[in-house]
Amino acid sequence: MQEKTCCFFGHREINETEELKNKVYACIERLITEENVDTFLFGSKSRFDSLCLELVTKLKEKYSHINRIYVRAEFPYIRDSYRAYLLKYYDDTYYSEKLLGAGRAVYVERNREMIDKSRFCIVYYDEGHAPKTRKSGTKIALDHALKNKKEIIVFPDGL
Repeated sequence: MQEKTCCFFGHREINETEELKNKVYACIERLITEENVDTFLFGSKSRFDSLCLELVTKLKEKYSHINRIYVRAEFPYIRDSYRAYLLKYYDDTYYSEKLLGAGRAVYVERNREMIDKSRFCIVYYDEGHAPKTRKSGTKIALDHALKNKKEIIVFPDGL
C-alpha cells in the first residue's frame, strides 16, 4: 500500500491562489500518472487538507480508480450516519488504534500515522503561517516525514 500512497498536511490557513491550486493539481496528477499513486490520505483541521480534497475529487472524475481516505483523529467508533456523511466526500475512513490515549497529541499522532503509511507527502509549510506561541503541528509532521525519508513535495516554495 505504501508505495502507491500519498498523504497531505499543512497549515490551518494558507495563501490560496490560483497558481497554488494549479501547481498542487499538477503535482497530484503527476503522482497518479507517473508514480501509480492510487490512495490519498487526508486529515482535517486545515485549509490545505480541504483544498487537496477538492483537487483529488476533481481528479477522480478523470482517474476513477483513485481512493480518498479520511484518517480520523477523533471518534474511534462512529455511527452509521456519520460514516455515511463522511463517505459523501471520501471513499473510506478509519481510525488507527495507535491514536487511543494520545490526548492532546492526537493530531500529531494522526499525521504520523498518515506519513508512516505513505511514500509521498504533499505539504504546505510556510514560516509566515506557522503559529507563534507553540510549535507548529505541520513542522512536527514535516520533521517526521524527513526523518523517515519520505518523498516530500512542499508548497508554496519547496524546502
